[in-house]
Amino acid sequence: MKNIKNVDIATIRRFPAMDFIGNDFAIFDNIGDIPLFGYPTRLNASCLTLCLKGHCRIRINLKEHELTAGVLVVTLPEQILQQVERSDDFTGVFIVVSGQFIDDVLPTVQQLFPLFFMIKEQPCVHLKPEEMDAIQEYYSFLQKKVKLKDNPFRKEITQGLILSLFYEIYSIYQGNEPAVRKTKTRKEDLFERFIRSISESYKVERSVAYYADKMFLTAKHLSTAVKEVSGKTAGEWIDSLVILEAKALLKSSEMSIQEISDELHFANQSFFGKYFKHHTGMSPKEYRKQ
Repeated sequence: MKNIKNVDIATIRRFPAMDFIGNDFAIFDNIGDIPLFGYPTRLNASCLTLCLKGHCRIRINLKEHELTAGVLVVTLPEQILQQVERSDDFTGVFIVVSGQFIDDVLPTVQQLFPLFFMIKEQPCVHLKPEEMDAIQEYYSFLQKKVKLKDNPFRKEITQGLILSLFYEIYSIYQGNEPAVRKTKTRKEDLFERFIRSISESYKVERSVAYYADKMFLTAKHLSTAVKEVSGKTAGEWIDSLVILEAKALLKSSEMSIQEISDELHFANQSFFGKYFKHHTGMSPKEYRKQ
C-alpha cells in the first residue's frame, strides 16, 4: 500500500480553527479545514468523532462505515482511514489524541483493554440523546481548558478530562455491548488471554517465551498471532506495559529510581536505566524532572 499517507497531529497543526497541546492533542469542530481523509491515511493518533448533522461515509482499515447524526466513531492509532463521501451539511466535533498522550494518562491501562477490543470490533456506536449531551459537554469543557494557554497545568487538566472521557465512552460501549460484540477468532481470543497474562505478570516477567510457555505455544506462534491482531509484537506489548508502569511510578510516587528498578524486577538500576532510555529516549531521572 504505497499510496497510504502517514499523518500525525504535527501534520495538521497548520490548519486553522483548531486548538492544540503540542503534538499530542487537537480539538476542532470544522472538518472542512482538514483535507486528510480523501485518500488512505494512517493516522498516528486516536480520533473521536461525534456526528451532529448530515452524513459521512468513511473506511476504517478498508471496511466502510456510515456516520449520521448521533453516531460516535472512535478510531485507534495506526488504523487506516479514508473518507468516501461527505454531505455538504455534515458537522461534528472532533478530538484527536496521540498514542503517547493516551499512554501518559492510562496508568491503569489494563482496565480499559476491553474498551479497545470493542472499538476495534465496532468503531461506530449510536448514542442516546443523554449520551450525546455528555460527549458534547466533554468537548466543550476540553475546548475551554485547552484555550487556557497561560495555565501551567493545562496539559494535566486535559489529560484528566481525557481519562474521564474514555471511561464515559467505555460505559456507553458496555451499554451497547450486545449489539457490538461478535464471535472472536481464535487469534483474537489468544491475544486477549496474552494481554490478561502480561497484565498480571509484566513486573516480574518480560520474556515472550515465558508467556508462550504458559499458553502452550511457541514464542514465534504467539508473536505472529499478537502482531496480526493488534499491529504490535508480543515483545512490544510487554515493553509498553513495563514502561507505562515505570513512568507512572516516576511521576506519581516518591520511590527512588533504585526502588522502582527493584519493583520492576530489573537486575540493577543501571540495567533499568538503559532499558528505560532505549524505549523513551531519556533516562529515568530526566523523565522525572520533566
